[in-house]
Amino acid sequence: MEIRTLRYFLAAAREENMTRAAESLHVTQPTLSKALKSLEDELGKKLFIRHSFSIKLTDEGMLLRNRAEDLVGMADRIEREFVSLDDISGGDLYFGLAESFQICYLAQAIHTFKQTYPGLRYHITSGDTEQVMEKLDKGLLDFVVLAETPDKGKYESLIFPEADVWGLIMPEDDPLAKKKAICADDLKGLPLFCSEQSWKNDIPRWAGAKMEFLHLEGTFRLAYNASIFAKEHLGYQLTFDRLVDTSPGSGLIFRPLSPRLETRLYLVWKKYQTFSPIAERFLDQIKTTFVPETG
Repeated sequence: MEIRTLRYFLAAAREENMTRAAESLHVTQPTLSKALKSLEDELGKKLFIRHSFSIKLTDEGMLLRNRAEDLVGMADRIEREFVSLDDISGGDLYFGLAESFQICYLAQAIHTFKQTYPGLRYHITSGDTEQVMEKLDKGLLDFVVLAETPDKGKYESLIFPEADVWGLIMPEDDPLAKKKAICADDLKGLPLFCSEQSWKNDIPRWAGAKMEFLHLEGTFRLAYNASIFAKEHLGYQLTFDRLVDTSPGSGLIFRPLSPRLETRLYLVWKKYQTFSPIAERFLDQIKTTFVPETG
């Protein structure tokens, strides 16, 4: 199975049309069709359902697409790393990021780093812990930012300078907006929005025994999307401060939880990881501003 064939497959899956896929690859349609048929023969599975003017992935095709994206991504990264080995002015860095206002510290570190290495190129993937850690473990990312304590047996980490503060996002005309802080009793029976990860890990350590009285209306991976639902009075959003626009005129307001609930953010990488030269230099720099995790 060649990387080139996987690129052909991914183009066809993306375009859902053989003619458009061939044009995007700058190959003839017969060449593309032959390559995809050979791939199906090699795997012994039908990858596409072919219609008159379109193609759709089979279940087997969807499985291959997920695997092929990782394989092609790794191949592209290897090529770029070897090309940049002799480039002392730059290279590529790959990050997987959680949502937090503290990402500004990472952005500042990258900005400073680019003053010395102007040829730096950085690639950002956003997602929850499960999404970004899977890519880190596969070697597709150099660093991830987690909103939970990493496994010290598998990963090294640095702690971000501040802690994220939890609170409730709601419409500014909501009765709860009159309170200065929100306790668990205030939320009994109300429809709540939260990330699935935080509902399992963060909110229980705040609510304690009262967790059984809290109702999860819906889960969101992106805070912005949840805030739109909250603004439409569909529920109340549990999230970090400074993650959603609650400035005057936004229609939303933030109130901190009581007792205060905080989450620390970590910059994480695999233990014994072999970094590219540019990633090694970036880590050396950021260690001067971030705190090594201890304990």
